[in-house]
Amino acid sequence: MSDSVDDAHQRARYWPVPVLRAVPAAVIAMVITFSSNHAAGFGLVLFGVFALVDGAVLAWGSVARLADDAGPRRSGLLQAVLSVLAGVTAIAGSGLGLPAFITVVVAYAVLTGALELAQGLRSRGRSPFSRDWTTIGGLTLLLAIAFLVTPPDYSQQLGGVERVTGTLDASIVLVGLLGAYLAIAAVFHLIAGLSHKWGTAAPTATPDGAPHA
Repeated sequence: MSDSVDDAHQRARYWPVPVLRAVPAAVIAMVITFSSNHAAGFGLVLFGVFALVDGAVLAWGSVARLADDAGPRRSGLLQAVLSVLAGVTAIAGSGLGLPAFITVVVAYAVLTGALELAQGLRSRGRSPFSRDWTTIGGLTLLLAIAFLVTPPDYSQQLGGVERVTGTLDASIVLVGLLGAYLAIAAVFHLIAGLSHKWGTAAPTATPDGAPHA
């Protein structure tokens, strides 16, 4: 029963963190979805805003909500620092075009994804958030792979059966991939956070010693 009580305590403290992480991801995903501008520079600015806010939420969550778990706290703080650095670099380099966009996003995704994945794997059996961290870490690494396998010189003329004029190039594809990643991450964070919130009640004991909800 003590394990259940401790598990409920952790959930009660940490559930706002994934919910807050969902906010910048959802906002930037919607901006990308409804914007006609998919230039690399615009993608860098949007990614930079997301990374800065996500890093701030991670820093707060690690310091204020993981005070009793030294390993995830250190890992979360390092991830927060890397996110903020990536955000600052992205905004500062917004005029450098597609190479900068690919470099910054891939570096961010590899480093923070690996950290979050490792944090989740190390926490298996000890933290109720291990599966969340593992899933988001793996998803972030997939973002890096998607960026790396997209040819930077990709260009496809639209027309014909599509009845749409214009050119589909690497910048449009990659900004779209970023938006898709953020949309999936936002939904996952929101579901995970609310699931932890609704699961915070610890079982109580009946007079005969049997726990009940």
